[in-house]
Amino acid sequence: MGMALPGCATCLAEDPRKKWFANESGCRMVELVRDNVKPSDIMTREAFENAIIVDMALGGSTNTVLHLMAIAHEAGVKLELSTFNEIGRRIPHLCDVFPGGAYDLEDLDRAGGIPALMKELHNSLHLDKMTVTGRTVGENISEAVRTGTDVIRPIEKPLHTEGGIAILWGNLAPSGAVVKTTAISPRMMHHRGRARVFDSEEEFAKLISNSEIRSGDVLVIRYEGPRGGPGMREMLIPTSTVFGMGLAESVALITDGRFSGGTRGPCIGHVSPEAATGGPIAALRDGDVIEIDIPKRTLSVELEAEEIQSRLKSLAPFEPRVRTGYLTRYAASVGSAERGALIDAG
Repeated sequence: MGMALPGCATCLAEDPRKKWFANESGCRMVELVRDNVKPSDIMTREAFENAIIVDMALGGSTNTVLHLMAIAHEAGVKLELSTFNEIGRRIPHLCDVFPGGAYDLEDLDRAGGIPALMKELHNSLHLDKMTVTGRTVGENISEAVRTGTDVIRPIEKPLHTEGGIAILWGNLAPSGAVVKTTAISPRMMHHRGRARVFDSEEEFAKLISNSEIRSGDVLVIRYEGPRGGPGMREMLIPTSTVFGMGLAESVALITDGRFSGGTRGPCIGHVSPEAATGGPIAALRDGDVIEIDIPKRTLSVELEAEEIQSRLKSLAPFEPRVRTGYLTRYAASVGSAERGALIDAG
């Protein structure tokens, strides 16, 4: 988005350059204040598009969607979930980095970092947008050099022809859900299986001890969204367990919570509306057939609309897990994940 110094993002904590980046960042902040340059002057609609373009090519985390939607709202920029799919369809995945690739962040930094990746994407970026350096995006990346072609692929030889994140819609996620496509094997890009439903991560963890996960299952962990969690915590135990059991190519995970950047396999998060607000995911029962179609960007359960609504009406009102302290106020005012889990200022 132009809000950090070029090269800062991939500079490791123990790298001698880190101290320079910290000092230079502080100096630029003072200069920007003196020049009356505000974040909103830099974070324009085009800047957000640039950020999405880079993330698609990088194969970044699904959390990008949540954060960019929230930041865009605060910046007064209109950003729709559909923008991620529109950009993802035309921007290829170029970086062969973890968790789905062979290289780590240090390798990416040595290969030229984000500036080198952006230079490879220069025909797709808004190069004339101003950044915190006082120079445009195009000027910032003009001298970037890519080292080799293994970590950052040439745009004509991508790892995947489409970007690393997709938004899914369907009767199970009317307001959208998010999946990291670059960490999914080709055989799981389309999956149809029976639901195994859990009302919390703890309930899921209890199942694990009994080793009851079966190949083909669609594991559903609900009431973990912004309001239900509360706080939309990362589903670390389910993802690591499924991968550790060697089921990443035969079992899917769905949640109204979120996953970490290290997700592997068909892990679909941010299902909206969430269960705690009466979203369709709350109507699921063990044995319901769920279909995931990544290429078509769909997430559906094989139930008629009338059956879904009938089940939702029969549910008891959601009982908040936290009844004291600041999380009570948070849960009462937080919005849905598709808008960035924003706090209602009203």
